[in-house]
Amino acid sequence: MALAPAGGWARGDESYKDTLSFQSALHDLAKTGAPHAEAVLATVEGRRRATRYIVTNFEHIPIELLVHQMLGVASCTAALALIDNALRQGWSVNADKITCPVRIVWGTDDKLLPWPAAAARFRNDWPPHADWIELEGVGHCPQLDIPRETAQLILGLTSR
Repeated sequence: MALAPAGGWARGDESYKDTLSFQSALHDLAKTGAPHAEAVLATVEGRRRATRYIVTNFEHIPIELLVHQMLGVASCTAALALIDNALRQGWSVNADKITCPVRIVWGTDDKLLPWPAAAARFRNDWPPHADWIELEGVGHCPQLDIPRETAQLILGLTSR
């Protein structure tokens, strides 16, 4: 199961570099905000601002989970190295070697990996046995946006 996986830009599409630069800036913002995470996320406006790039529906997400997530992003020591590597090396996904069942799920309101450009290669180059599911009105993290529906999608794939 792949929930909005990175690396799906069409060959020759350099817009991924802008997305990676943006993600680096988001990581810096998380580090800056981390000492104040509980205060920021205690307000509706703070929760909306903290989640606007990952979900469309944030009201149901517990504040404690959002605090944990912000602190996790801020403390991820590998984030910038991963981004730097992707900028230097590009993306290398060899779909021909994938023989197991695959389901790709993408929210059409994804603001972190912009739909549909960030999914172009996956849509065109993935093996024909891959399921493709588009979720209307859902952001980058369907597991947070619509947790029950996402769980059903995972169970539907793993119960085969």
